[in-house]
Amino acid sequence: MESLWRLKRFDAFPKTLEDFRVKTCGGALVTIISGLIMLLLFFSELQYYLTKEVYPELYVDKSRGDKLRINIDVVFPHMPCASDPVPISLRGKEVPADEVSNPEMASWIDLSIDAMDVAGEQQLDVEHNLFKQRLDKDGNPVTPEAERHELGKEEEKVFDPDSLDADRCESCYGAESEDIRCCNSCDDVREAYRRRGWAFKNPDTIEQCKREGFSQKMQEQKNEGCQVYGFLEVNKVAGNFHFAPGKSFQQSHVHASMMFQYFVKVVPTVYMKVDGEVVRTNQFSVTRHEKIANGLIGDQGLPGVFVLYELSPMMVKLTEKHRPFTHFLTGVCAIVGGVFTVAGLIDSLIYHSARAIQKKIELGKTT
Repeated sequence: MESLWRLKRFDAFPKTLEDFRVKTCGGALVTIISGLIMLLLFFSELQYYLTKEVYPELYVDKSRGDKLRINIDVVFPHMPCASDPVPISLRGKEVPADEVSNPEMASWIDLSIDAMDVAGEQQLDVEHNLFKQRLDKDGNPVTPEAERHELGKEEEKVFDPDSLDADRCESCYGAESEDIRCCNSCDDVREAYRRRGWAFKNPDTIEQCKREGFSQKMQEQKNEGCQVYGFLEVNKVAGNFHFAPGKSFQQSHVHASMMFQYFVKVVPTVYMKVDGEVVRTNQFSVTRHEKIANGLIGDQGLPGVFVLYELSPMMVKLTEKHRPFTHFLTGVCAIVGGVFTVAGLIDSLIYHSARAIQKKIELGKTT
């Protein structure tokens, strides 16, 4: 028993007798408010504890031979998906629009897609999955299925080429050259005209175009738009891809009015989840520039939408981690102790202020 009495000396929380305790309405109000504040802060701390903490780290990107996947979803509300008879310039000489026999047809353009790497070589053998969806003037799909677009490959013809003689040599209508002696398709005639610098006149006068239903295809897509979506997988080096009016030829594109450039800075990113799953992705920032392209003045004068991307040599690693339970426990104790202490100070202030006012009132009555 004597040892127990000695132990009482270390009690940091001495108790008072119940007879000396006074309960007040102000104290009850402070208790209720402080309890609600404690409860609110507790759930806030619990929510913070249950969320995962992300730790960023920076490394030098040492990966080699990886592929970069570029997801694409672009809508051109006034750009048909079909090919066109718009004259294509040769050696910077633009064919006047009034030389086209059908000015209405001159507004038709083809939406072509090119991808090039940092060496300037066209990416024709990359894995890709691109589609072109025709849209009406309200932006709704015209056909239930989109058209697959193969980079560097000819578009599917509306007729069966096997039905024609494979050894035939059809006329180029005076545009024959040493490189092109036969024009067995409408595209062959257009290419021959392009190299001659001639205006491509009414396609109805070209037998190959009539056979392929070229004019009908153009008229069907009049005033339509085009949605290009899918993805490209290119080499993980700096490069660019662009959407340009006119079928993509080796030397030039058809003329238009505007040029949009997007300079993209890509940062390789690795995201490590708590369950061990590794997500390899990219972060990027974009700078946009646009101008009017009045003519063919080198690369800076080509109309279209150009996306030039550059990869950062640094890699960001983001790691998810659970917050320690001891931090949660410390936060809860801080909430309870802090609110209880502040509430005690407020209650003591209210109690003593009320007693002082009451004493002055009593003194005033006696005098």
